[in-house]
Amino acid sequence: MAILLASLLAGLGGVGPAWAYDPAETFRKGAWALSVEGGFGEQDNLEGQSVQTGLEMWNGGVRVSLLPWGPVGSGFFHGALEVGLEPFYQRYTEPVHAFYAGLAAVFRYHFLSLGRLVPWVEVSGAAGGTDLDVLEIRSDFAFLVHGGVGASVFLTDATALYAGYRLQHVSNGNVDSPNRGFESHTGVVGVSVFFR
Repeated sequence: MAILLASLLAGLGGVGPAWAYDPAETFRKGAWALSVEGGFGEQDNLEGQSVQTGLEMWNGGVRVSLLPWGPVGSGFFHGALEVGLEPFYQRYTEPVHAFYAGLAAVFRYHFLSLGRLVPWVEVSGAAGGTDLDVLEIRSDFAFLVHGGVGASVFLTDATALYAGYRLQHVSNGNVDSPNRGFESHTGVVGVSVFFR
């Protein structure tokens, strides 16, 4: 999925803004956004451990965000920072049934030079409760962090559909044992509405 997205963005690198609209107005200083999203994924530990639980999961969240500075920079790096809070829920479905629920701080940078196609990069960190009891982690508390890339397509000047890829890590921060933690590759889809 990440390779497909990178290929799409590389192919569009030489294309000028399409379906002209004014991103400076949508992403102006002080604007805010409401986003609803869902995702899915599978465990794939980066260290390549031969023994791993093989978790599968789906997740969802609702994010309220602020655009504190409006558009900055020039060229391809012309963009805007979105800072948000998101109640986040993750349900583990295989091979165990468990949950994670927490509050995440999300930082997403939108690249605004391609018109209605708006690539983004993001990082997020959440703290919350869980009942996950597997080889890699066993505690009532866990941190969930991820980094991701994706793109939004603005259907109107204020409404966008988006999709992306996230590399996720879950750990209890050594508050309990064991704390090997685990990584997973996840996809995300969502919709954002911007308010000016």
